[in-house]
Amino acid sequence: MLKKLVAEFVGTAWLVLGGCGAAVLAAAFPQLGIGFVGVSLAFGLTVLTMAYAIGHVSGCHLNPAVSVGLWAGGRFPARDLPGYIVAQVLGAVAGAGVLYLIASGKADFSLAGGFASNGYADHSPGGYSLVACLACEVAMTFAFLFVIMGVTHGDAPKGFAPLAIGLCLTLIHLISIPVTNTSVNPARSTGPAIFAGGWALQQLWLFWLAPIVGGALGGVAYRWLSPATPAPVDVSGT
Repeated sequence: MLKKLVAEFVGTAWLVLGGCGAAVLAAAFPQLGIGFVGVSLAFGLTVLTMAYAIGHVSGCHLNPAVSVGLWAGGRFPARDLPGYIVAQVLGAVAGAGVLYLIASGKADFSLAGGFASNGYADHSPGGYSLVACLACEVAMTFAFLFVIMGVTHGDAPKGFAPLAIGLCLTLIHLISIPVTNTSVNPARSTGPAIFAGGWALQQLWLFWLAPIVGGALGGVAYRWLSPATPAPVDVSGT
């Protein structure tokens, strides 16, 4: 279990450093910024690379909503949820800490832009309402878990799960960055919010509630659709 928790810590730190780092450091870089598409790819690539690296160790959840969704779908034991969630949150905070250390090395750095935090209403990138942001996060996380459950099923093609999961997360970001800055992951939301403070912490509740509800619904829905007992979850497909 210790090795699984360390893997989740490292993997979630990489997700926040890579995904949020792309948003903070490179999205609007003068003249050559990577924009929404680049940030979306960055998040997808963090999951894809870590899925191959640690999928065989911990399952590469990197996300409390994924752990809860896999539990709801009958793929993950409830006794392991607390440890996984704590490791994921601590990893996200560590990743955000490394990102802060890097980003603050620039003379004009400021947390006023939110430090890639998630938000609704006035703090939604596109000004979307609380209800719209709630619906978006639930729907996106539902789809994410539905895909994860499918591609890690014992009868799914072997070896391709990380590609499907990484591309799914990329697609989710392409859809929802303008709405909430895309969470679908309470740990990812918590790390940057701790450093941004203020409104980011005040609005953090939504980015715990909505992804966990969506993830649980996605796990239950896929379990109903394909109830056959799968092989043990291993996103590496090996």
